Amino acid sequence: MRRFALPVLVLFTAACTRRSLPPDALGSTGPRVGPPSGSVVVVGGGQQGPEIFATFIELAGGPDALIVEVPTAGGDSIDAANVGRGLRGAGARNVVVYHTTDRAVADADTFVAKIANARGVWFGGGRHYRLVNSYMGTKSQRAFEAVLARGGVVGGSSAGASILASSLVRGAPSNDNRIMNHPQYLAGFGYLRNTAIDQHVVARDRLADLHDSLTSTRPDLLGLSEDEGTAWVVRGDTATLIGRGKGFVYNGRDPNDAGKPFLTVYPGDAYDLGARRLRSRAGNGSAVTTAFVDSLFAPWRDATRGGAAVLVAVDGKVLLNRAWGIATQPKYLPETAVPAFPLGRLSGVLNASLTANGVGRIDAASIRRLTAIGGMQRARRDSTDGTWNANVDDLYRFELGRFGARAGVRDTTPVPSAFTVDTVGGRLRHAAYAGPDGTRSAWVRYPTQRAVVLVLTNDAAADARGLAEQLAARALGSVRP
Repeated sequence: MRRFALPVLVLFTAACTRRSLPPDALGSTGPRVGPPSGSVVVVGGGQQGPEIFATFIELAGGPDALIVEVPTAGGDSIDAANVGRGLRGAGARNVVVYHTTDRAVADADTFVAKIANARGVWFGGGRHYRLVNSYMGTKSQRAFEAVLARGGVVGGSSAGASILASSLVRGAPSNDNRIMNHPQYLAGFGYLRNTAIDQHVVARDRLADLHDSLTSTRPDLLGLSEDEGTAWVVRGDTATLIGRGKGFVYNGRDPNDAGKPFLTVYPGDAYDLGARRLRSRAGNGSAVTTAFVDSLFAPWRDATRGGAAVLVAVDGKVLLNRAWGIATQPKYLPETAVPAFPLGRLSGVLNASLTANGVGRIDAASIRRLTAIGGMQRARRDSTDGTWNANVDDLYRFELGRFGARAGVRDTTPVPSAFTVDTVGGRLRHAAYAGPDGTRSAWVRYPTQRAVVLVLTNDAAADARGLAEQLAARALGSVRP
């Protein structure tokens, strides 16, 4: 009985002491879901690009702001030497580790005092229940909330993302994170009200879980999820997506994606959490219109041609991410994330980043190091001929991980020999193609504009060069050379 008493007491205490406001407490003059002041950053786990940590640091007030990192969800896996490394690597100069598993310590004035002036709180990944057991209903939890009250930022990744919601998923006190709902761990810290948050959703085939276990029976609850390396940045009721993957909204008021229980959101898109409607798409106002793209790729609607997938992004904003002729995938996985296309000569771009082992061989560890670049999820290498199979989403992850310098920072990464280098319309261009004469698939970069066009097909006759050039001309039409 003692094992179950603590969680019950924790939830009771939280219900009595939590300062999170009910959905209608602010009326029409304030946010219904997001924080009345400050910002919340929700990250889907996995590798995070510099744009996520840089945004968090900016919201905290800059590199000298006091930022608290809470690694408690990591349990026995906590390595104090690595805590705060991501934030420090992005420029934070004042990061403090805040960790205890003793609720008496978490409730002590002397412990809480060291974060009295904090402008940011970051919750690391691990198991959600550890955060509940250690902090829910304590003075530490109220100190975290005070950071928002004074205009700071609270965020987290993986388990540290889910805990930010009012309704906690995958909170079971075990290492089996397939358990979505546990009766004694149903409440999160509530910085986003009337919400549930899931993470790692594409990488771990989790997209169906939030709908099947919760949002389908709770229309009052707004479901948010995000893939690895991807973040919702919430200010008031406006949530903007940044990073390397996609976000997903359940129980919104816009039409869902065809055949799916959610609406997909892309980096650069903005969503109104209170109205539960999309505010804007990154591609709004771009010449890369739906009508233009559908006409361009109409031949590949015929699945016998092997399908096609495309991603176009400029300055970290995804203007286009679509597939044609690809069968509906299990568990609502994006058609752009599977299946993998043979890359042919594009494989040279990836192979240029391979590092051999101590005896000069490309082994499994070499492959793992490469797929870790950007957090690729499904890219695979054929050990017999060195060619790769991959999807446009993974190639974009690699693009950002290997070449994705922050805005205003010069890209100094050497250009792989697989790319030809030229100038088009006054713009520096790197281009590579899967087949001879620009056929089958294309990987085209405009480094000065931080733009990339990825076109993958299974069609040896596809004019990938021409397709990529038309997409680039549209995407960069209003962007300065």
